[in-house]
Amino acid sequence: MEVKEINVLVLAYLGDAVYENYVRKYLVLSGVSHVNDLQKLAVLYVSAKGQARFVREMMSQGFLTDEEIQVVKRARNYRNLSHPKHCDIVTYKYATGLEALIGYLDLQKQKDRIDVIMKFILGDVIC
Repeated sequence: MEVKEINVLVLAYLGDAVYENYVRKYLVLSGVSHVNDLQKLAVLYVSAKGQARFVREMMSQGFLTDEEIQVVKRARNYRNLSHPKHCDIVTYKYATGLEALIGYLDLQKQKDRIDVIMKFILGDVIC
């Protein structure tokens, strides 16, 4: 099966795990040693609000390739009306777009590009 044919919500499912792993490694290697602190800091990166902000910044700065924007938009525009109660649907859809992009790149074996994107988000690649 071609990666481009995989449902964007499935890509987001995978991307969520990859993304969260990067964030957790980053925080641990940054020297945060208390689990409660790790959880509080992780939320800044893994929340829908945070993810939506990062992907919007990348798009507005021309950081993403046309192909990557296409993946984000496919996920963002996917007809799924459910979303968590703590955020609006637009924010949730942008966050899903970022997760789908990470999942897409992971399946394309583009770890170097994921590293660059995560450097944009985290400010440093130590993962």
